[in-house]
Amino acid sequence: MTSKKRTVWNFFDRIEGDKVVWIIALMLILVSIVCIFSSSSRLLEGSQTRLDIVKSQLFIVAAGLVLIIVCYNIKNIKIFRWLSQWGFLVSFGLLALLLSKIDTGILRSIELNGARRILQIAGVQVHVFEVVKVAMVLYLAWAMDAFKKGELKGPRKAIWKKILYIYAPFLIILLMIIPGSNSAALFIGGIMFIVILLGGGNIRDMALLGAAAVVIIGGCWGIYEISGHKAFGRIGTALSRISEGEDWEQQVIDAREGSEEYYKALDKIRQPYSAKIAIKEGGILGKGPGQSTQRYVVPDISEDYMFSFIIEEYGLWGALIIMFLYVSLMARGSIIVRNCGKDLYAKISVSGLCMLITGQAFLHMFVNADIGPMTGQTLPLISHGNSAFLCFSLAFGIILSFSRIAQRRIEKEQRDAKPLLQLKENVSTGLQDLDDFESGKPMDIPEEPEEQPEIQEEDEMVNDEFDDYGI
Repeated sequence: MTSKKRTVWNFFDRIEGDKVVWIIALMLILVSIVCIFSSSSRLLEGSQTRLDIVKSQLFIVAAGLVLIIVCYNIKNIKIFRWLSQWGFLVSFGLLALLLSKIDTGILRSIELNGARRILQIAGVQVHVFEVVKVAMVLYLAWAMDAFKKGELKGPRKAIWKKILYIYAPFLIILLMIIPGSNSAALFIGGIMFIVILLGGGNIRDMALLGAAAVVIIGGCWGIYEISGHKAFGRIGTALSRISEGEDWEQQVIDAREGSEEYYKALDKIRQPYSAKIAIKEGGILGKGPGQSTQRYVVPDISEDYMFSFIIEEYGLWGALIIMFLYVSLMARGSIIVRNCGKDLYAKISVSGLCMLITGQAFLHMFVNADIGPMTGQTLPLISHGNSAFLCFSLAFGIILSFSRIAQRRIEKEQRDAKPLLQLKENVSTGLQDLDDFESGKPMDIPEEPEEQPEIQEEDEMVNDEFDDYGI
């Protein structure tokens, strides 16, 4: 069999896996580069220029693409499965270092805005919560799959294995995230809860797990009150955002301009109000690239309010395109899950990662539209943030790798499937065979041709990829 000549024109034909997911990832990355360049005014430090910010973003983009390609080229699902079982220990270790307030020459826990979310390792800042999101989705996918297969070691009773490997890690990670961010704890906890539910968690156990999570949150609130608002300070921040009765807008109007009361009230409404102004001024078509005015007002517009910035510069149409990309990822994810066959680990991993990306994207959009309190969640693969970008690149790489393996399985099944009817070259004879088939008469079916060596080798490779996983 002659191999097809490799040219630029058939490049996409040679790419395996879900091509729509490839397009979604590349589109989001391109949008990120353009938007970071336009919104980088508040990111500049000292003598930096916008080109310096873009160069830094291009470096992170290149690292993210390398991460996607490396994961995509891993053809054996056993590697992902082995790495996933360490997800809880990695998450626990990073969160423990964060809460320990460690401060050495190489490793330092950084406090920002009254919360600890960042570890500085040898001068490189790592946003711990971004790592935990992906790591815990993969860990729970492994734990649920291993439990179903009876591979978990330890107690003999199934319920104790569930508690030890699934429920306890869920509650421990939730408790460790709360001191740094209540919104992140609720979001990550919700994603973990859904992953366990998708893995086959029964209703009774899930109800008890949800109740335990509520008790933990209530206990943290109780400690906050008993300690005189010193312990779990982020609880107070969350309560103020939810139950705040102050009309800060009216205070800005009533206060004397330039007074302390005026600036205090103005700081309270600056970001959400400026985000809504950006959405209103964007209109249908937007102001155009580089024409945003609210980027000079909103400090975190390149991170927490990126969606508002996109609407201001590219209008409603630009926003709809971004929303379409994330919705398409969820739709393609459901197709990949269906094609993963019987492998529970692959199915939970893909569905969990797709929900993580899409869920965070829409949570970011809701906050930008002032639907709910500010959460600090970035727009996946678009907002500025090195840790978030690399972690979501890892998520896309895993999704593409699983889609590639699933595609090879389907192609193998199609080759192995026997045709319902073998028609001969002669059309008249073929029509007679069809009439005989419909009338129930016996037919002479020719022997199948010998399988090509190239196809045999590829089938053996696919069988190795899915060995012992039932796909």
